[in-house]
Amino acid sequence: QVQFVESGGGLVQPGGSLRLSCVASGSISSIGAMGWSRQAPGKQRERVATITDAFGTTNYLDSVKGRFTISRDNAKNTLYLEMNSLKPEDTAVYYCHAVNRYTGSSYNWGQGTQVTISS
Repeated sequence: QVQFVESGGGLVQPGGSLRLSCVASGSISSIGAMGWSRQAPGKQRERVATITDAFGTTNYLDSVKGRFTISRDNAKNTLYLEMNSLKPEDTAVYYCHAVNRYTGSSYNWGQGTQVTISS
């Protein structure tokens, strides 16, 4: 099994930046593609960004393209989400997640980290 611990959230003014981190532990060698999703109060969870394990191919939610960058450091077992030009609509709890590279099954998500964009 794999566990995730997210950090880096906080309160930031519109236009500001944050860098989220997600440290994985457990059966690290089985981790395949990883990603970040978010859920705002009263809204459905949405996938923000994903990154593959083999080639580091990335995909982004249209509303964050050009502002967010997902990356992973496999040596540190850490997934990152660099967020710039933040907007109030980016306010949400952000979660990291991953799938097993052999079975495609999803691991349990972490507890999330709160991001609040407000002046």
